[in-house]
Amino acid sequence: MSKLVILLILFAAVILTAGCINSKTTLTDSQEAQENSINSQETQENPQKIQENSSVIEITQLDQINTSLKKGPVLVKLGAEWCEECQELNPVLTQVATDYAGKATVVTVDIDKSPKLADYFGIYVIPDSSVIVGIENGKYVYMQEDGNVTTERSTAKILKIEGKEVYENVLDLALQKEKVKSN
Repeated sequence: MSKLVILLILFAAVILTAGCINSKTTLTDSQEAQENSINSQETQENPQKIQENSSVIEITQLDQINTSLKKGPVLVKLGAEWCEECQELNPVLTQVATDYAGKATVVTVDIDKSPKLADYFGIYVIPDSSVIVGIENGKYVYMQEDGNVTTERSTAKILKIEGKEVYENVLDLALQKEKVKSN
């Protein structure tokens, strides 16, 4: 009996802490081609589509991250419209984007609209966030929560909904690192 209770508690803990799992259905080749064509057209018309009433930028291509990196650190959130936790995180990111305007860029990637970016970043649970501080030998450099930098994104991911303070702390560390580099 006690083993069953322990298993139920463990199962509940996994469910509550896991976030949303990417359960996107597989597209046929023609559907994927059509989706990519639409995304390409949207990107050409408006390369940095700004979400309504916020300074968080929805992106669809790595080049948009690279352009933003020239101005400072980039906080990237990967999620989806169907993910409730991702939607709960949006107001936090909007506030962070407002607070760090001119110092850092906050971007979002919808994994359903940009499956190639989801693959590139190795997404399996959303929301998934990280702070990119540069490019080294063709790889992104990420700021970890402890202030260290790494090219291994897996050690710098923020996989759950966090308060604004967590994102601010990582961005502050990134900005301090940037300031030291420029001196």
